[in-house]
This record gives sequence, C-alpha cells and structure tokens, in this order.
Amino acid sequence: MRFIELNNEVKMPVLGLGTWKSSAAEVYGAIRWALKLGYQHFDCASIYNNESAIGEALAGAFVEDNLKREDIFVTSKLWNNAHKPEDVMPALKESLKNLRLDYLDLYLVHWPVAQRKEAIMPLEAEDMLSLADVPLEETWGVMEEAYNQGLVKAIGVSNFGKKRLEGFLDKVEINPMVDQVECHPYFPQDELVDFCRKNMIAVTAYAPLGSGSSVMMEDEAVKKIAKKNNVTPAQVLLAWGIERGLAVIPKATEEAHLQENLAALNVELDEEDMKELSGLNKNERFLSADVFRIGDYQGIDIFA
Repeated sequence: MRFIELNNEVKMPVLGLGTWKSSAAEVYGAIRWALKLGYQHFDCASIYNNESAIGEALAGAFVEDNLKREDIFVTSKLWNNAHKPEDVMPALKESLKNLRLDYLDLYLVHWPVAQRKEAIMPLEAEDMLSLADVPLEETWGVMEEAYNQGLVKAIGVSNFGKKRLEGFLDKVEINPMVDQVECHPYFPQDELVDFCRKNMIAVTAYAPLGSGSSVMMEDEAVKKIAKKNNVTPAQVLLAWGIERGLAVIPKATEEAHLQENLAALNVELDEEDMKELSGLNKNERFLSADVFRIGDYQGIDIFA
C-alpha cells in the first residue's frame, strides 16, 4: 500500500473503499473481502446508515483474521444535524459505538451546511440552520477537542471549496488535515487541489469513477489509454488521481471490482497519459448539493 502523510504525520492509504450507497447487507461482505485482499482504508459516514454492519465486519476480522486496529485507517463524518457544539461529541461517539472502535483515524465535517437536529434530511426551509447561527468554526472547535483527546487521529472537512477554506483557516486553531471532495478527470478541481497542497491539506477524491455513471469509463480517451497500458478504464481513472497525489475511495462490493480497483496501485501513467486525461475537464460534477439549497442556502454556492 502507498500512503499520503497528513500535516500531523498520520499516514493515510492512497486507495480506500468507499461505502456510500452500500447496503448494510452487502457492505459486511465487502469489508471482509477487502481486508483479505489488502485494503486498509475504509471511508464511512453516519448518514450512510451502514456503520453498524461495518463495525460487525471489522470486529469479525479482529477476531477471525487477526486484524490489528493499527493496520487499518477508518474515516467517518459528522452529519449536518449535529453541527451545534453540544451535538458534535455525541455524534462522534455514536459512530465509534456503531463501528466498534475506540478511535477514528479521520473524522470529517461532512458538509458546510447545518440542519436542525430532528431533520436527518431537509424537507423544508425551516430544517436548515444559518451558518451565522451555527458557525462552522464553532463546530470545528469540538472537532479539535476530539482530536486533542485522542478520539480521532486526524480531523478534516468534506465538500469545502477554496473560498470557504480560505475564510475557515483564518478562524481555527488546527488546520484541517484533509478535504474530501468530488474529483475526477471530468472535474479535476485544479485550483482547489493546488490551494490544499500549498496549505498542507491532503485531498481525498470521492466519485473517482463517476458515482455509478459509466460515462467516464466509456470515454474514448480513457479506453485508449487503458488499452495502451493493458489495464481497465477504472484503473486508469484511479491511477490518474493517485498520480496527482490524491487519495481515491471508489465504492465496490463485488470481489472482482475490489481486486480491479486495488490493482490500480500498480498502474503507471506517463506524462502524455496524464496530460490527455487532464484535458477531459468538463467542469462537471456527478453529485450536486441541491437537497440543501433551501432556506438560507437558496442561491448560495455550497461548494464555493
């Protein structure tokens, strides 16, 4: 496995297993297979509603496969309805309980928006809370406490753009170690990646294969580069992110796909390949934040 060293010297594996949209039934098997194949990085979140199944799989591996806690890197995320300072620590401890872990390797603020505690997903304007009333830096203050207490080995953010990060860094004591964002050849996020690199913030790329869409893997340029290197289109897309110094977290539940994705670690793209892939930029996201664009967030670029 290859690693990215975070700004606090914690090492994060460059390739992980994404668990969004994996049902509790299928994620258990996926985790057990992934561990046997050599995966060490697992990306989770409370809102995915499968952390208990992941915890069961990890607990089984600790006993049956002699897995050691220090050999894996587990990420989870704080959901939007727990941004009030008094709600952050209970949310973290709930994830730890479900995952059956004593600490997380990385804990992220999932989105730069806040919701009422009762609103798991916003259905009306009143479900959203203004960031003036629940400032991100106050949420982050408790994330810092969790880090200082050793409940998490690293803290970071997700879906924060360059403009938001610039304002955020001026208000916090501990800089984020990671920003997890959508990133792939159709949406390379060059400006944000450069900003994060300059500020010693690692970037994790979600949706590196297109979040369920096969359009990138069917792109003629991607297929041509895959044929040239005798690899698959999925491996080309993952290798592109890794070559840029990003961590990538593709979702997979079948053994064949788990093996295919892991093998991307051995793919070496040359300068010409990288240039051609970067030229595919369409400034196009596969995932939007439209569900949050109500109330005070209407008309606001949440990803700014």
